[in-house]
Amino acid sequence: MKIAFFDTKPYDKPSFDKYGNEHGIKFKYFETKLNEDTVDLAAGYDGVCVFVNDTVNAAVIDRLYELGVTVVALRCAGFNNVDMKHAFGKIHVLRVPAYSPYAVAEHTMAMLLTSIRRIHKAYIRTRDFNFSLSGMTGFDLYGKTVGVIGTGRIGRVFIDICRGFGMKVLAFDKFPANGLDNGDTIRYVSLDELFANSDIISLHCPLTEDTHHIINEESLAKCKRGVVLLNTSRGALVEAEALLAGIKSRQVGAACLDVYEEESDFFFEDFSGHIMEDDTLARLISMPNVIVTSHQAFLTEEALSNIAETTVNNLVGFFSTSQCPNELCYRCGSAEDCKDGKCF
Repeated sequence: MKIAFFDTKPYDKPSFDKYGNEHGIKFKYFETKLNEDTVDLAAGYDGVCVFVNDTVNAAVIDRLYELGVTVVALRCAGFNNVDMKHAFGKIHVLRVPAYSPYAVAEHTMAMLLTSIRRIHKAYIRTRDFNFSLSGMTGFDLYGKTVGVIGTGRIGRVFIDICRGFGMKVLAFDKFPANGLDNGDTIRYVSLDELFANSDIISLHCPLTEDTHHIINEESLAKCKRGVVLLNTSRGALVEAEALLAGIKSRQVGAACLDVYEEESDFFFEDFSGHIMEDDTLARLISMPNVIVTSHQAFLTEEALSNIAETTVNNLVGFFSTSQCPNELCYRCGSAEDCKDGKCF
């Protein structure tokens, strides 16, 4: 079995080589992203393995189909970069529904603590032997209210971490998790109530038509003045220009972003020697109360191993039985795994 592996980074290879060799899968690693200009690199391969910033639109799907490629293996949970409707009947799409919810949830809390306790500023100061505490005052998390939008695996782990700090939780999800709401310290509420009463808001929901720009000018106006916003899910959940305006007006007290709406042009690459062409991203990074990391919340040894193992198992299962429990299917619902494996 031969798989064309796109958008390869050095940290991808060890785990994929390990599990691939165990199951007879040969990965050909390409550093370039999959898109309309590079899709022909998949010629002669049984499938392609892609990540969050690869493009699997209608044109790419049609060309993969013409090349005889039968499967797209996503090594991530999100699939907003795949035209699921167009893929139906042409190519199978597999994903990794969960790899390490702890990795993402812990990174979210790490960013929050770094921001509110000014750890990033203290690090820079003390490296210059500046031990002044002026401007370094933070605030306690204990007793604060955190609004968590999305209570899947990652959202629930983040809630557990917040409860460990003694925080109160307001949650919102289109499909509430059974048993999570205890009527006291964790409650499901409407979005408007969450916006109005949360000191901190953390996004852990998938990117869909309903959640696109869920954080926008209107929703930010409903929030407490000085709200702290965390996003380690998908960049397009936040309207970047509205966030920037909210920070400038002091409506938003701080923002911690591991994702960005236009990140595919910049994230995972080194632009330190270049001029940043995205003015909005450049202005966000320049703000003293904004922390940006480059989509690294998933990046732990455990998560990388789980991603590789699940992706390889998906491919083995699909090519040996034509079924995979982690197949995505437009007919079953674009946000659901294939329920019967017989949708083609």
